[in-house]
Amino acid sequence: MESLAKWLQQSPRTIVFTGAGMSTESGLPDFRSQTGLWRGLDPQQLASTKAMRENRDEFAAFYRKRIEGLLSCQPHAGHELLAKWEQRGLVEGIITQNVDGFHQRAGSQAVAQLHGTLSTVSCIRCQERYSSERYLQADGTRCACGGFVRPDVVLFGEALPPTQVEQAVEWAESASLFLVLGSSLTVSPANWFPQRAKESGARLVIVNQEPTPLDDWADFVVRDQKIGELLSQTERWLTS
Repeated sequence: MESLAKWLQQSPRTIVFTGAGMSTESGLPDFRSQTGLWRGLDPQQLASTKAMRENRDEFAAFYRKRIEGLLSCQPHAGHELLAKWEQRGLVEGIITQNVDGFHQRAGSQAVAQLHGTLSTVSCIRCQERYSSERYLQADGTRCACGGFVRPDVVLFGEALPPTQVEQAVEWAESASLFLVLGSSLTVSPANWFPQRAKESGARLVIVNQEPTPLDDWADFVVRDQKIGELLSQTERWLTS
């Protein structure tokens, strides 16, 4: 971690990319593992635009369960350290695949949310936005205008939010250090950002429990440590 601390101190523009592995350390399940959210389920039947149109009861029940789980968990030490590093000028921004909002809850300000957020829900008719706690109410899926209220996440069948993608692209192409935390890097466009950062001259660090397709591209790979522990050790080097 001494090398990572030195790279952070030397880097004029560090960008962090976080995936499901960042959230699992807070107690949230991932998606594709044997204990993940999609085990035994068809995402197209629960988390798609089609489900929202044609299967609203099960759609709402699925997201109600996800929001309940989200509200029972908290950001961990890794989230908090990234926020502190942003405040100290060590981190320029965070690109995240996660929808839990933990980066913002920990204090990070510069966050590009590629898949939206479960922190809020919105009416599909009038676009009124509410806190996600509304979804746990008996009539939480009905807006005051009578429209259906949905989570502000990207559903299967929807495009990623253009402003968030544009920000992520700009950060990736200008990064001097690109730090991947807890992403398998097996889906597009998630795996594009670290590739683009490396091609643009950045050092690439990958921290993930399992191997990723981009490990051979990386300057440094860590597989045997939890993210919170690794960042805490790095912080000790930064402040020693």
